[in-house]
Amino acid sequence: MRRLVPVVLFLVWAAPAQAKPSVNVQASPAIGPAPLNVTLTATGDAVAYHWDLGDKTQADGPLVQHQYGAGRFTATVTATGADGTTAQASVVVVSAQLALSGPKVATYGRRATFRGHMVPALRGAAITLYSGATPLKTAKADKKGRFAFRVRQAAPATYSAHFDTVPSNALAVAVRPGLDVSVPRSGMIGRPLKLRAVLRPRGSGTLRVRLWRSGRELPAKNFGDRVVLHLSTKRVAAYKVRIIVTPTGTFSGRKKTIRTSVFLPYLAEGAHGPSVQILERRLAQLHYLLRGVDGFYAYDTADAVLAFQKVNGLERTARVTPSVWRSLQVAHTPWPRYRFAHHIEVDKARQVLFEVNHGRVVRIVHVSTGATGNTPAGAWHIYSKVPGTLASGMFDSNFFLRGFAIHGYPSVPSYPASHGCVRTPNWAAPILFASSYYGETVYIYY
Repeated sequence: MRRLVPVVLFLVWAAPAQAKPSVNVQASPAIGPAPLNVTLTATGDAVAYHWDLGDKTQADGPLVQHQYGAGRFTATVTATGADGTTAQASVVVVSAQLALSGPKVATYGRRATFRGHMVPALRGAAITLYSGATPLKTAKADKKGRFAFRVRQAAPATYSAHFDTVPSNALAVAVRPGLDVSVPRSGMIGRPLKLRAVLRPRGSGTLRVRLWRSGRELPAKNFGDRVVLHLSTKRVAAYKVRIIVTPTGTFSGRKKTIRTSVFLPYLAEGAHGPSVQILERRLAQLHYLLRGVDGFYAYDTADAVLAFQKVNGLERTARVTPSVWRSLQVAHTPWPRYRFAHHIEVDKARQVLFEVNHGRVVRIVHVSTGATGNTPAGAWHIYSKVPGTLASGMFDSNFFLRGFAIHGYPSVPSYPASHGCVRTPNWAAPILFASSYYGETVYIYY
């Protein structure tokens, strides 16, 4: 007989999962100019709403009104159901500020630069520049919220920048006529010296010219929108010309002052007067070493002229001729071969020394290197400085390799003539000695 085996059934009951409350959130407006008044609304089947407004403040309820300062904020609502379960939803609010800066007066036909900054800094945000109600250009903000525009000016306008519904301050820009002036920096006695001036656009104003010759004012002259004026070159003179624009229509007025000179075409050591002063002033502008701009063509002026002739491939005479004047008018300060720190360069091919400070030549001196070409090329360093005069005649010496030095000497011809050192004029040696230091690099090259 079979036995009956009792079977016990266990029923497992699982409670149904509790559903989270539904919640939706919106901000009106979600973007706008700071300070921004925002209405935050939460909808759903929750019985309670708690807000973290994103700016370290909190609030309760399905409807919250809040004012945001400038910034980007995330408002988060926590919704609680009748059974205690919670759910969250968030919305981003941008309360923005735009600041725009630019010129108060711009020049006709030229581009004016407008710069701006937005808070919060939204990288890549599209910012549009308006002239009145007309959009002109769009730029993107960088990671710091900066943006910029360049706009060619044709008429007075009021500019503003816009990001979505957020405007910047308005910037009113007046426009002055373009004024093109042409006159040589200087001219020689007996040669034509002509001043030309033109307003752009035509008809934007009239021109009045005030003229001073060697400090004495001459009668003013009135013109239309263009000037052609012949300046007298019968004698040495320093001219100051002031051009005054009387505008028409919506344009703004302007002034411009320029200077030019009439000089003697030939100068040499022993000369003095205004022509020499014009010469020295120009040499000093180009950084050729002088003892001063004093109007006397002394040995320092002659050495500076000789250095200029060497650098520019002219005949090495230490005298000024019309060709030297022409070269002076268009010359620029030469670039060094090496562009870092403070150092000295000696160009053996041109027989000149450059004192260089962070990429710019600050002094140019005429020198004479080894007669046999034995001044060692390379990069050296000043290891000894000996002031005063040595038995050999060397003066204020900067030694850079064994017995080789940069030093003053009574005789510094325009060609290589030393035993191997770098000779400088005696008057220039103390200046170079004082400006150099132990360990300074000396580059010598062809």
